[in-house]
Amino acid sequence: MSNDEKGLDQAIEPLKKNKKEWRELLSKPAYKVLFEEATERAGTSPLDDEKRPGTFVCAACGLPLFTTEMKFDSGTGWPSFFKSIPGRLETKRDFKLILPRTEYHCARCGGHQGHVFNDGPEPTGQRFCNNGVALEFVPDGDPLPDLRE
Repeated sequence: MSNDEKGLDQAIEPLKKNKKEWRELLSKPAYKVLFEEATERAGTSPLDDEKRPGTFVCAACGLPLFTTEMKFDSGTGWPSFFKSIPGRLETKRDFKLILPRTEYHCARCGGHQGHVFNDGPEPTGQRFCNNGVALEFVPDGDPLPDLRE
């Protein structure tokens, strides 16, 4: 499957919805993580064990963020990736736990995905520690969802 067929070459158009609209579209746990920056409990996401070839998309807007080739088992209990699809994530500093962390969001809808740390494997040395409820998995061969309008 080509990058275009996987949605990896799509131009990113920002999606603006208010919190009420997102609350109506998403499950309560997904909304809390994506738009209130909560964190799901470690070990609760079936996506942590997902190993089939495919694409991980933002659960809010459907933008492809990661592929299985970017995933690794970090042992943390959250789906982890050593890199993302270029241009799909935006970062900001987070001081909620006093020590600064780098938080990342979907570049299209702004939905909180997780935090990136510098303790991942080669070749990047990064660990994108993602909330599973903020992602949906699409196996290779299945069509990617249309981007949410």
